[in-house]
Amino acid sequence: MNEIIQRLMTKTGLPEDKATAAVDAVVGFLKEKLPGPIAAQIDGLLAGGAGMKDKLGGVAASLGGMFSKKS
Repeated sequence: MNEIIQRLMTKTGLPEDKATAAVDAVVGFLKEKLPGPIAAQIDGLLAGGAGMKDKLGGVAASLGGMFSKKS
């Protein structure tokens, strides 16, 4: 999660406390909106859990265009 906060600070110029609050808000939103099994993996992914990218890869692929723009 620190990497996301650092990138947000770099790209927006936000101070660390504001960037942390923004990331926390987005993570909370995702946990509310995603299906339970996927939402439960978010903390592990953000913590850089070993193998989490591989585990979530198939799940992300199965979601298809859930978050993509539709023409």
